[in-house]
Amino acid sequence: MVEVYSYPNSESAAYALGEYIADAQDKALAKNKVFRIAISGGSLVGALQEGLILNKKVAPRVKWGQWEIYFVDERLLPLSYEDSNYGLFKRKLVNLLDPKVTRPYIAAINTTLLSPSGGQDDSIAKDYEKKLPDHMDLIILGCGEDGHICSLFPGHELLEENVKMVANLEDSPKLPPRRITFTFPYLKKATQIAFYARGSGKKPILKKVFSGTATELPSVKVNQFKKIPVSWFVDEAAIEDANVKTSTYK
Repeated sequence: MVEVYSYPNSESAAYALGEYIADAQDKALAKNKVFRIAISGGSLVGALQEGLILNKKVAPRVKWGQWEIYFVDERLLPLSYEDSNYGLFKRKLVNLLDPKVTRPYIAAINTTLLSPSGGQDDSIAKDYEKKLPDHMDLIILGCGEDGHICSLFPGHELLEENVKMVANLEDSPKLPPRRITFTFPYLKKATQIAFYARGSGKKPILKKVFSGTATELPSVKVNQFKKIPVSWFVDEAAIEDANVKTSTYK
């Protein structure tokens, strides 16, 4: 089942996403001691900053010390580099937490396996897969302007991967080219999945995603998952041309 939650601006969408995440956290912690969440990078991290830290309604609810955070994809670079999803998350969220707050567990790639040649990239993917729990309580994705998710791009051979939970690629259409990524078999294990998309730059792809015909797009494939609730948090600038029913969260 797919729900689309639309808001007048990106900040309102991010705040609603924050409330949704806090609800997913509470649901998970009612059953287990930890909340397992996987996120993508890019503009989503800024939205998480807005929704989880700047949102004063949600911020007190977040039990960071019980979070386990994973990345749906990662660029194969040192963690301090600007393009590292791990580094971006640390800068935008973790470094803003009160010093008294217990820090979450954050699963990083094994940087000792990095090499200029990329000869051990497959080992990095295998190592990251070993760190993963059986499933995520929540996965939050972005949607690229080409409809890609994680580092799963339209037409790429990894769309057909059905054994590995995490795979490496060296030919990402977006720089940097060397990455690791969750695959569809692992995404399908999630309890629930959410997307965040904002801005007029996403208008053409969201129109295509919800057209009912673009079944080849990775983001559409997620919408078609069976038995996994999928929620989209968008602003009006991104969704206004899409033929889809929208509402607000709660």
